Amino acid sequence: MDLTARPNPRVTPDNRPFWESCREHVLKLPWCADCDRAFLPPAPVCPSCFGERIDWRAASGRGTVSTFVVVHQPWFPAFADDIPYNAAQVELEEGPRLTSSLVEVANEEIAVGLEVEAVFDDVDDENTLPRFRPRRRG
Repeated sequence: MDLTARPNPRVTPDNRPFWESCREHVLKLPWCADCDRAFLPPAPVCPSCFGERIDWRAASGRGTVSTFVVVHQPWFPAFADDIPYNAAQVELEEGPRLTSSLVEVANEEIAVGLEVEAVFDDVDDENTLPRFRPRRRG
C-alpha cells in the first residue's frame, strides 16, 4: 500500500450525483422534495423529515467559513509535502456545511466568517474536488 498516494473520494449510489456534478464544475446538493431543505452528506432519506423524494439542485457555490484548522504536523504521509495546509468547514448559503480546503488565500488570512465561493480542482480524469476561495465581488 502506497501511503503517499492521495485518497480519492469514495463514490456511492447516494453521493454519485454530487461527484458527477463536481466533474462538470457545478456544485449540486440533495434537496428534499417534501420539506424543501438541502442537506449533506447525501443520503437516501432527508435527515430533517425522513422524506424519500430527493432532488439534486445546483447550489450557488457561495458560503462562509464556519471553522477551520491549519495542519502543521505530517499526520498523513500523502499530504506531508503540503504542510502547512488548511481544512475548512464552509456553511453554504443553502444551509448545509461542506468540509474542504481554501485556495488563493494565505493560511494566516483565513478567519471564521470569511465569504468564499466554490472552485473546482480537476485531480485526474475521474476526480474533481470542490475547494473554496475568497469570494470575488463584481
